[in-house]
Amino acid sequence: MDTAALLTEIGALLFGLALLGRLARRIGLTPIPLYLLAGLAFGHGGLLPLSASQEFTEAGSEIGVVLLLVMLGLEYSPDELVGNLKRHAPSGLIDAVFNAVPGAALALILGWGPVAAVVLAGITWVSSSGVIAKVLTDLGRLGNRETPTVLSVLVTEDLAMALYLPILTAVLAGSGLLMGGLTLGIAVLTITAVLVVAIRYGGFISALVSAKNAESFLLGVLGLTLLVAGVAQGLKVSSAVGAFLVGIALSGEVAEHASQLLSPLRDLFAAVFFVFFGLHTDPRSIPSVLLPAVGLAVVTMGTKVATGYIAAKRAGIAPRGRWRAGLALTPRGEFSIVIAGLAVAAGIEKQIGPLATAYVMITVVVGPLLARLTDIGRPRRRAKVVATPVPVGAPIEVDDLIGPEEQAAMLPEPRTESDAPEPHRAATGRAGAGPPGETPTGETSADETAEFDEAAERDDVH
Repeated sequence: MDTAALLTEIGALLFGLALLGRLARRIGLTPIPLYLLAGLAFGHGGLLPLSASQEFTEAGSEIGVVLLLVMLGLEYSPDELVGNLKRHAPSGLIDAVFNAVPGAALALILGWGPVAAVVLAGITWVSSSGVIAKVLTDLGRLGNRETPTVLSVLVTEDLAMALYLPILTAVLAGSGLLMGGLTLGIAVLTITAVLVVAIRYGGFISALVSAKNAESFLLGVLGLTLLVAGVAQGLKVSSAVGAFLVGIALSGEVAEHASQLLSPLRDLFAAVFFVFFGLHTDPRSIPSVLLPAVGLAVVTMGTKVATGYIAAKRAGIAPRGRWRAGLALTPRGEFSIVIAGLAVAAGIEKQIGPLATAYVMITVVVGPLLARLTDIGRPRRRAKVVATPVPVGAPIEVDDLIGPEEQAAMLPEPRTESDAPEPHRAATGRAGAGPPGETPTGETSADETAEFDEAAERDDVH
């Protein structure tokens, strides 16, 4: 290994990503599309292929997905997870039917056979947890009312993938029903065991990694997350599911502190993940399958919007939040590429690889842009400031004179619709909650939240 070349490539790559990130935020976009385009430019068939840093980007991309999912898990408690999964089970079924059927249908229309149909169904079914987590973070929507619905759909898909991937592996290998059933049973037992441990022994796990020293705490949380993710992956269960369940298991101040310490690492390795995705996409293989990929993307992005809209409607979310949920779910990513890779390695159909790559690239570039649509032209209410009456004719004493700061403190704070938060953990969240019956500083009470929700609902209707 040429150490000088390795350090040079990594340094140039990260510095370039920093510039792209600043450019994206200056023009009001999430940096994901620019990261992907950078990967295309410096990957196989690109302008200047990188060679020395391939192993780093590959390992970094895996860590990026794991950190994205554990950070999502830290936002929710075990009770919220179980409640949301029960509540959104019908939405998960709708998601599977709406989004898997178009992929399977296209494979059959193209004459690729039933095995390829099973493969393409999985590619179009599952959304990208990594991309969506990054989009929600960049747009500041982790606390929105529709975010638990989006997360529930993603978790349902990830858990379904934990069952789908062993079955697909057996089908591609031509294994019999016995071997397929065995791999499926192992996956189910693994998920159940990890979920039970996360829910029942979350307090013990939090105490296990808790430490006053920030260095020890960071190493403990990161090490446990990677350990569980690796074991889950080794048992043919998604590493993303394992990382998410670790985040769920941590609670209270431990979860809040972990979120603060892991955020910079998540941002670093998430950027590497998106670049790695582009690095392994050959732009020269895309034109031949571009037309069917575009058609499939249009259809399945529409079905994803419908899925998110229906799921959010069932959860009682206002119309604007329903659209946000649907549009946020449109990107496909890591799971789709994994599924396509399994099919290519098994030699099922040569065109599945380029088609999946083009399809994912379209959704992962267009999806984050669509997610911003609900923020464009959003009406803002004019703030109503109540004037403080000043008595006229009364004698003024020197002690009665007040300065600008005191005057400002006497006035009520202006309130606008855009200032109203859409909390999803204000009542049940683990971090930042005050004593029962009190509203924490900087948060909105239940009555105020209801008032804002009713006002937002009226705006959305009209």
